[in-house]
Amino acid sequence: MFKKMRKKSREVFDELIEDILANGEYGILSTISENGYPYVVPLSYVYYDRSLYFHCALEGHKLENINRNSKVSFCVVTDTEVIPNKFSTKYKSVIAFGIASEVKGDLKQVILMELIKKYSPDFLENGKKYVEKAKDSTTIIKIDIKHMTGKSNQFD
Repeated sequence: MFKKMRKKSREVFDELIEDILANGEYGILSTISENGYPYVVPLSYVYYDRSLYFHCALEGHKLENINRNSKVSFCVVTDTEVIPNKFSTKYKSVIAFGIASEVKGDLKQVILMELIKKYSPDFLENGKKYVEKAKDSTTIIKIDIKHMTGKSNQFD
């Protein structure tokens, strides 16, 4: 169902994949629009309990796409550096494929706090207040990961 990685020498597994997902600054979500074209958008996200989560408004293009076709892909790239004399780039990356769905109940507030911890760790008390105010006007989407690949070019 999923293609094998062509450059096996750059493939990474398990702990490094987890590290990339846990520490990536942002990810890029890909969905399919009503017209059949891909819709790709960068997002803040959190990797929590072996799933990916992001927040968004209560309506919009990505939610319309997910409601129509819940299959998505999500890409995270970290530790990039262009190496001009080698005509290459250092990087670590993960591509996850999964099923997206809306989070309800207590988990929604948990994920909002996980986002605060990741992106605003020095402002947890204010973050709790922010989450309390924003939770009803925010949608949380979970990506239940079905397949992942990791790749790295670090010139070790």
